[in-house]
Amino acid sequence: MNSSVSNKAPSIAVVIPSYKVRPHILGVIAKIGPEVDQIYVVDDCCPENSGDFVANNSTDPRVRIVRHTVNQGVGGAVMSGYAEAIANGADVIVKVDGDGQMDPSLLPQFVTPIVDGWADYTKGNRFYDLTHITRMPAMRLIGNAGLSILTKISTGYWTIFDPTNGYTAINARAAAHLPFDRISRRYFFETDMLFRLNTLRAVVVDIPMDAVYGDEKSNLKISKVLFEFTGKHAKNFAKRIFYNYFLRDMTAATFELIVGLILFIFGVCFGAVHWISAIASATPTPLGTIMLSALPVLIGLQFLLGFLNYDVANVPSRPISRFLPFNPARASLQLLPEDGARERAE
Repeated sequence: MNSSVSNKAPSIAVVIPSYKVRPHILGVIAKIGPEVDQIYVVDDCCPENSGDFVANNSTDPRVRIVRHTVNQGVGGAVMSGYAEAIANGADVIVKVDGDGQMDPSLLPQFVTPIVDGWADYTKGNRFYDLTHITRMPAMRLIGNAGLSILTKISTGYWTIFDPTNGYTAINARAAAHLPFDRISRRYFFETDMLFRLNTLRAVVVDIPMDAVYGDEKSNLKISKVLFEFTGKHAKNFAKRIFYNYFLRDMTAATFELIVGLILFIFGVCFGAVHWISAIASATPTPLGTIMLSALPVLIGLQFLLGFLNYDVANVPSRPISRFLPFNPARASLQLLPEDGARERAE
């Protein structure tokens, strides 16, 4: 992996959130290749004392333990790992789960697009090879497909899939500019990361990978979080539209959105009122009234489709990491108060 920007070999760090993964985590660490300089195991107030377990049983000199005194979820664990890696000079930070579902040998594939300067963030996609999808449990397959569609709409990354995939890599410069104190700390973390990356106009690339399922148990139940995620997606979608088309810039798409919504809502409301009135009075609706309702709806839909087409084509395409100023202290300052109380052990 040779960088096209610098001759200096990039410093690669791996962050492993650790919560109830004690049977698998040593195996994950053992498979991490020599291209990695730092490994951060984040004990997220694990009831199995996974931090102590790794400290006492791993002989890998690259391993550092970060302990949380309060459980903060996968997002909180990753943010703490990011802050440590950034403070210690990492150029690229890879996040790998400790349950053995993610093959560490794929790590160079995630890092190369970032090192070569054509991506700011990479993530796994288990749907790329259709022959391997059958390994995924049916409910998880359906749930991930539904969440992927919602994620495309809310984040603006229309070209990616499998949003709950936690195998990711990020340029440390881009990571340092993320609002650590605002990113979701629980299971919505991966999706919320994509939304925040879009506000930076970061380039995100999917990396094909196989779906691997063994005897590990997932703590994420898609049936339980689907409705919760839907509300959060709607909130992020509204914020993204406001940030990108009203606050940061105003384009022809802004005009299409405003006019399209006005015409569509007027047509629907006008038609509904007269339809209800016609039913109540048992009189037919005049043709002119029908046209006055239908035309705004049709024209409004055309404007909204034009906006959607612009939004799909507006996916970030120029990596921004090389243009961002690097301030390692910025990430640590944004961590939530309980992060400051975590204990560290080498």
